[in-house]
Amino acid sequence: MNRLEIEKKLNEDRAWLLNTYSALTDDELYADLTPSEHNPQNFWSALDHLAHLALIERNFAAMIRKHIAGDANPVGLRIDDNGVARSRDQIMASVHAMTEEWQMTHHGKSFSEVVALGASARAVTLQLLSELSDAQLEEVLPGAPWADGTVGGVLAANADHGRMHWKWVKDARLHSH
Repeated sequence: MNRLEIEKKLNEDRAWLLNTYSALTDDELYADLTPSEHNPQNFWSALDHLAHLALIERNFAAMIRKHIAGDANPVGLRIDDNGVARSRDQIMASVHAMTEEWQMTHHGKSFSEVVALGASARAVTLQLLSELSDAQLEEVLPGAPWADGTVGGVLAANADHGRMHWKWVKDARLHSH
């Protein structure tokens, strides 16, 4: 994807996400919906799903910055810092623990506070996008399983991530009624 396509996708999907979540009532925003992947006793609300997006968006930007700085393992999921390969189960366990910690930290925050978390993360992404050359956007981000694996594709994947979480929220809401 080129710079214009990435920025357009990020902005259009962010507006869509804010419009979609703002149509929910407080009860719909805060209700327990989906069991945590880390601890099924803990449930995520629609607002937890929205807050989660900010964590991943910041992580993606950090991975890209590490890559641009020359880190050979900027994603660090498949291989740890010691060069040891991780199984899919090990990768997912660490990802779920990280996202659970974020969810617990931000659970119960107001809609406005969660929107601000997302705005801050999006600002980081847009700042990074402004700093990268067209050639850098086309570079492969080593170890990235998202989108087409390029720096630009990973940045744009933030938009798809929001839609994926909304689908989970919507499906859980349908099954809870």
